[in-house]
Amino acid sequence: MKTEIFASESSRWQAVIQRNPLAEGKFVYGVVSTGIYCRPTCSSRKPNQANVRFFDNWQTAGKAGFRPCKRCAPQAPAAPNPAVDLVVRACRIIEESEQAPSLNQLADAVGLSACHFQRLFKKTVGVTPKHYAMEKRLTRIRVNLRQNTTVTDAIYKAGYESSSRFYETATKSLGMTPSEYQKGGKGKSIRYAVFQFYLGWVLIAVTEQGVCKIDFGNTPEILHTKLRADFPEAKLQVGDPAFKSTLSQILPFLEAPEHGLTLPLDIQGTAFQRQVWAALQTIPAGSTATYAEIAKRIGRPKAARAVAQACAANKIAVAIPCHRVVRSDGDLGGYRWGIERKQAILERESCAPPCRGATALI
Repeated sequence: MKTEIFASESSRWQAVIQRNPLAEGKFVYGVVSTGIYCRPTCSSRKPNQANVRFFDNWQTAGKAGFRPCKRCAPQAPAAPNPAVDLVVRACRIIEESEQAPSLNQLADAVGLSACHFQRLFKKTVGVTPKHYAMEKRLTRIRVNLRQNTTVTDAIYKAGYESSSRFYETATKSLGMTPSEYQKGGKGKSIRYAVFQFYLGWVLIAVTEQGVCKIDFGNTPEILHTKLRADFPEAKLQVGDPAFKSTLSQILPFLEAPEHGLTLPLDIQGTAFQRQVWAALQTIPAGSTATYAEIAKRIGRPKAARAVAQACAANKIAVAIPCHRVVRSDGDLGGYRWGIERKQAILERESCAPPCRGATALI
């Protein structure tokens, strides 16, 4: 079964912010505010996502009234890149294979040693061949489940050798059981509570798989609205008595993050985002790292801007510590919950317990 690369707007946007060379020739993007369309790899400053429109080719973009970018010349043939061509060929093999090929099989198919191929693939795509194959199979699963096929049919059509192999990781990968995903998450239970906190108001939401959301806001009403927008089909429940034991672990952690959180997280995101978030969790409390440093840690030294985008997409505040990532010049940079909160958390982590409470925002 063949799954088209960069078929969705989210995958295309991710390719644009990463300047992914694999996206060359797959689509172009137009910017409403400038009326210009570009290649996915254009070196120009990245636009606001809300202003971006995607087109399958430059001809369609031209008919829609957009002008070609003079910097990347999207209407001209792309310059040949033998290394990228090899990786594209490997991606096609992965996508068209009923079962995930091994690293050695892929390397042999493109005429490289396994070690060289692994390095080249990760440098170009941002993830290993194994990760890429896993993402493609999960994409097939999602498509098949939405097409009203049975869960068993979806598993085998996606290339899993056995249902047990799929179920080992399915719930974690999909964020819910396959049957729940097939129903669009309808009936999925999310327990939550809202508290007044030193950073304003905080909402904590938990699924059966783990903590799915820690959100800060100025009013409880805003937090409720955002939770419903993130999980429109789920059954939302205000925390019951059993939920209190979970909160008894999360609230002290938010007060003193250096002690760590042992509860599992229900993390939803692309392979690249999960790479970034995993790297963030290695930054000790009281320390910071730059966007560029995180990009190097995940093997993508030129992807600092994409790292910033992944930080902005994080929905589990503090537990995935995007507040510990700053700009190379020492500036705090952005934070989806506001710079004031970012500074308050960093100050709290860097000071001794007796000084806590001095940074309250409410």
